[in-house]
Amino acid sequence: MRTKVSVVGAGFVGSTLAQRLAERELGDVVLIDIIEGIPQGKSLDMYESAGLEDFSSMVTGTNSYEDIKGSDIVVITAGLARKPGMTREDLLLKNAQIISQITKEIKDKAPEAILIVVTNPLDIMTQLVHKISGFPSNRVIGMAGVLDSSRMRSFIAMELDVAPSDVQAMVMGGHGDSMVPLPRYTTVAGIPITELLPAEKIEQINQRTRDGGAEIVKLLKTGSAYYAPSSSAAEMVEAILKDKRRIMPCSVLLSGQYGLKDVFVGVPVKLGREGLIDIIELKLNNDELNSLHDSAKIVRENFNYIIGSGSII
Repeated sequence: MRTKVSVVGAGFVGSTLAQRLAERELGDVVLIDIIEGIPQGKSLDMYESAGLEDFSSMVTGTNSYEDIKGSDIVVITAGLARKPGMTREDLLLKNAQIISQITKEIKDKAPEAILIVVTNPLDIMTQLVHKISGFPSNRVIGMAGVLDSSRMRSFIAMELDVAPSDVQAMVMGGHGDSMVPLPRYTTVAGIPITELLPAEKIEQINQRTRDGGAEIVKLLKTGSAYYAPSSSAAEMVEAILKDKRRIMPCSVLLSGQYGLKDVFVGVPVKLGREGLIDIIELKLNNDELNSLHDSAKIVRENFNYIIGSGSII
């Protein structure tokens, strides 16, 4: 039997991810959304390109969670974008309500699946999925640092006029303003960027990485990023299904690593067929470690705000 990956949410991120998964032939793909006709139409359009793009993965659109049964992986991309007049707290609670209901459906229909969370606020939503699903922590993973590190790689490649594939970057912490880029663990063909760029330029790249999502939102004016986020999620799916045991930064539940416990935050991990295989502990200096703890504090406070609201669980 072929592997099966379900994508919840047929918006720009979800539909682009479904196409990337199909074209990589990572298994049959189910695209699910609450709006009738949208996942069906997009899936049919994708599958009609199969002969041209040379893939045999079946792509199916649906409005029923019954169709995610037997999924090896479920990727959650559904959620609201912030609207005019909506406070950050309003958005937090609205998406928490959406993710809560989605997680309950997944728990019922695909209890053996590995869950990858893409919905923002990423780390907080991932922790919520873990709490509601009751799944073991190795099967609930947030897509954060993969995207942030990819953005950092691109900015370094632009500055040095080199191939992005030759750049390896590491970004830890929460997926947002408090993320922690780590130039000491960032290289170009094995050469530390600290030997290739002046400190002030590196800090500019660090800040652009933190503002990566906001920069795109500002340019688009009526939307947010979806090409790089979908590629990031596809990389995680491929690493898991092919048991690649790749090391990449993801949001996972910490149990004492880096002096943190019971909080989801981005750290380098090893991914394979069981999902999370291992958490890699880097030797951080005091400034880096303090920044990571500050980032984790924000995640914890926002998660507690959701739970304390009494409207989720």
